[in-house]
Amino acid sequence: MTDKARNVWLALISVPLVLLALRASYGVTMPLAVAAVVIAAVWPVEVWLRRVLPERVSSLGTILVLLVIALGFIAAVYFSAAQVVRAFAQRWAEFESAYESATAWADRWGLPLGGKEGYARLITVGQSLLGNAYTISVYLAFIALLVVLGLPEVSVLRRKLQAAFGADKRSEVTQAADEIAGKIRDYLATTTLTSLITGGASALWALATGLDLALVWGTLNFLLNYIPVVGNLVGIVPPSLYALVQFPNSVLPIIIFVGFGAIQITVSNVIYPVLQGRSLSLSPVAVVVALSIWGWVWGIAGMLVAIPLTVAVMIVCEHFPSTRWIAILLSRSR
Repeated sequence: MTDKARNVWLALISVPLVLLALRASYGVTMPLAVAAVVIAAVWPVEVWLRRVLPERVSSLGTILVLLVIALGFIAAVYFSAAQVVRAFAQRWAEFESAYESATAWADRWGLPLGGKEGYARLITVGQSLLGNAYTISVYLAFIALLVVLGLPEVSVLRRKLQAAFGADKRSEVTQAADEIAGKIRDYLATTTLTSLITGGASALWALATGLDLALVWGTLNFLLNYIPVVGNLVGIVPPSLYALVQFPNSVLPIIIFVGFGAIQITVSNVIYPVLQGRSLSLSPVAVVVALSIWGWVWGIAGMLVAIPLTVAVMIVCEHFPSTRWIAILLSRSR
């Protein structure tokens, strides 16, 4: 057996084992990975502040900037959730009627939705999501603690890595680390910009069609756009379903659905590729596979960090001859 064949077989055996280990250690490895992505994203702020402030003070300033951003995201999530719950409460009878009509239509086409049992399951899912708020808060607090403790240690860790490797490997290690951090920042910057475009366009479309909660649908699509592919599809569903209740016996729900779909398709397939270019170098198939794998490993959190982690894996594999074939498989064809 050649060395290349042996390496392929080792990868095929070790990768599933590593993924299973990551899935089993969700409570530890997921916060560590998310914290690493966050630190890589905000590190330029730390570097800029160190030019004018002492190191400890600059770390505190970076943490404050990150806190403001985090509070903004939390406020957006709370605002959207509160408005949607309020809308459901105000139109509860209409939602029940719409669900019964949808059930009757599905039964005629042989697509059972479960009737009252299916409706009860939907309510149970909603209650479960609200019930997980405490668990999510605990994980966010743990991630925040890791970021606070990790930011001052970045420079120390960099010096340790440089000391651990010989002169011939030292530049390669630092180059790989800098490239990974740069790719993560490029990805997050582009995603934030396209999320703003998606959210703004969604809100304007809702206002133009007279759909209630226009700001909520814009905020929801802004947040969901951080989950590639899946978030884009999910963002179409809630406003379209709400349109069925607000505009019964009308063609407006179809028009609203088409409009939200056109926004997502345009941003995802035209604007995003133009802004991102080929800087990530991930193939479209690799993106979908990465979302599936990391989503299975860590759920929604895994999908949020799937692209940065996959890019990091690709860059690391590219620096070793024995794993370069993995980087070639993941990369976009040139």
